[in-house]
Amino acid sequence: MTDSATSPAVPAPIRMTALGGIPAINTGDDLAGLIHTAADAAGLDLGEGILVVCQKIISKAEGRTLALADVEPRAEALRIAEEDGKDPRHVEIVLGESVRVVRRGRGVMICETSHGLVCANAGVDLSNTPGRDIAVLLPVDSDASAARLRDGLAALGHTDLAVVVSDTFGRPWREGLVDVCIGSAGIAPIADIRGSQDWMGRELQVTTMATVDQLAAAAGLLMIKDAGIPAVWIQGVPRVGEGKLEDLLRKPEEDLFR
Repeated sequence: MTDSATSPAVPAPIRMTALGGIPAINTGDDLAGLIHTAADAAGLDLGEGILVVCQKIISKAEGRTLALADVEPRAEALRIAEEDGKDPRHVEIVLGESVRVVRRGRGVMICETSHGLVCANAGVDLSNTPGRDIAVLLPVDSDASAARLRDGLAALGHTDLAVVVSDTFGRPWREGLVDVCIGSAGIAPIADIRGSQDWMGRELQVTTMATVDQLAAAAGLLMIKDAGIPAVWIQGVPRVGEGKLEDLLRKPEEDLFR
């Protein structure tokens, strides 16, 4: 039997609310204003919490879209498209968004982006786009995008909140997709609890928790792809510090798989 006097404290409840009512986003839209309107209609005060927004609405608002008809594939893109059965224009965009192709095979391109993210097709997506044959690219700087959205919401009265930008990634060695953080503002991406003790009194030596990835994954449960839910409001998760996407990326010299 566990001694209640020495049992660890039970964390406070976490509340997540899907934020509906956000219309289809176009280049130049005031994303903060649209989220404010949706939150107001839902009776939500976006204060003292964390707003998780999907990358795609950020990219659309920032004009990070490209029509395939405007793309002229180079020889490398033509070769890869022929070998993999892909649209060469899509391949050209992927190559343009990549600093290197990490692995290619079975019709899949795993690429490293300029942000340091390693993901399929360098994050270039042809689904849920503003029109037929339109590609949506990752934001140029997702941390800056999160900060601008946070500042815009603060100007509308939503203070003391953090913003996490999420995207859906595959994972090595595991099936299925999971939402992860690709940018944030107002929260430290990593919770470093090394030096503290577990509930048995042992000192933790290596434990660093990717808090923003956990938030993105949790929000992904409510961001149902065919329901048009691009944002989730989370309350009850402690927020400390600041940070950047780079904090989440393993240094090449420490990566055993490079």
